[in-house]
Amino acid sequence: MAKYSLWLGWKLMVADRLWVCLPVVLVAGKEDAVIQRMKALYKRCQENGIEVEWLDAKALKEREPNITGVGALYVKATGIVDYKQVTRAMARCFEQLGGEVQLRSNVVFMEETSHCIRLEVQNDSGHQELMARYLVCCSGLMADRTTRMLGIRTDFQIIPYRGEYYQLAPQHNHIVNHLIYPIPDPDLPFLGVHLTRMMDGSVTVGPNAVQGWKREGYGRINLSLKDMRDMLTFAGFWRAARNNLVTGLKETIDSFWKPGYLRRVQKYCPQLKLSDLKPYPAGIRAQAVMRDGTMVHDFFFAESARSLHVCNAPSPAACMSAMRRRPQPPLPFPLVTISASR
Repeated sequence: MAKYSLWLGWKLMVADRLWVCLPVVLVAGKEDAVIQRMKALYKRCQENGIEVEWLDAKALKEREPNITGVGALYVKATGIVDYKQVTRAMARCFEQLGGEVQLRSNVVFMEETSHCIRLEVQNDSGHQELMARYLVCCSGLMADRTTRMLGIRTDFQIIPYRGEYYQLAPQHNHIVNHLIYPIPDPDLPFLGVHLTRMMDGSVTVGPNAVQGWKREGYGRINLSLKDMRDMLTFAGFWRAARNNLVTGLKETIDSFWKPGYLRRVQKYCPQLKLSDLKPYPAGIRAQAVMRDGTMVHDFFFAESARSLHVCNAPSPAACMSAMRRRPQPPLPFPLVTISASR
């Protein structure tokens, strides 16, 4: 199979981002900390060549009449996509180049030899064996398990965190003009509850970050004994939980208590009410956690002689995974790519 880097040409909706500095509703002393984080984020934008504008409260209100804050960072170079369309476009390009896409296929075994990698897959058609000289593995929630299949020694485990969303009632589809994010806490790899203008014109609220008990637990209540056993016997899980105990408890409480969730977004959009929050599907964050309890904030890779594994990919890794480049020459060897199951 040939490998190319392609510009996929998916539909892009430009929706400038505002990082909102929350108003003075925080306890005494916290506001200064938020302002300092805002200044640090502004400096990072400048250092990385990102066009950014500092807005005071008046300028913020002019751009966003329904948003309240003591200030904001206005970033023009941003946007959102319909990622289902993106993946379909990737699949079409891959197949046009001679590749084969297999869905609903579970990799149950991998073995690396001096000359190839052998994979055993189970799907609706039964058992299948694949051979390749090289393997690129982007298995998301299963990243730690696929590395172990090949005997690659690593010091991390994937810990799932549910990101729960709501969708605003249709009458609020024009409540914001931009993507609205609270100033993030640099110690946590989560962006906080934000307002997002979607491709269909609707507006979502979220996500939070709640401990998951099943790696692919997209429903309301999900348990997997295997996933729970792996987590609870991993020292890094307990250390990460201890380090973020207060935050974790708040996230869990607000997950089950809708008024608590609402208060988060009311900090910068106070006119929203409980009746405005409608159900919306949750997502799962595949968070790599090291044995010492450190949450990985950056890209993280593992490799063997014939395989490369993407073990952690921070947001917005999916949206920036395709770049506009000239096609590369075909690879002189067969290549198998494993992607996350969902």
